[in-house]
Amino acid sequence: MPRPQIARQFGGHPAHNGFKPNGRSMHQLEQVTLTADEFEALQLVDLEGMQQQGAGVMNISRQTQANILKKARYCVDCLSQGKEESPRHSCY
Repeated sequence: MPRPQIARQFGGHPAHNGFKPNGRSMHQLEQVTLTADEFEALQLVDLEGMQQQGAGVMNISRQTQANILKKARYCVDCLSQGKEESPRHSCY
């Protein structure tokens, strides 16, 4: 049985709740979703440069932050490169 998830702190929400490339209809696209944890970790580490302090701000361990970032960066890569997701790395 996994440990219960600790309540995390979030500093904000995305300006938009979706992204769709021009010229493609919605039924042609697969949905890739970033969770609130993933969005916050990306924002703190990649945009604000808080590699060391980001985990403390979110009230999580650095290893948990690294795991969240790995999944979030893979999902962003799926979005930016138009990649299919692999069975080992689900973006949902």
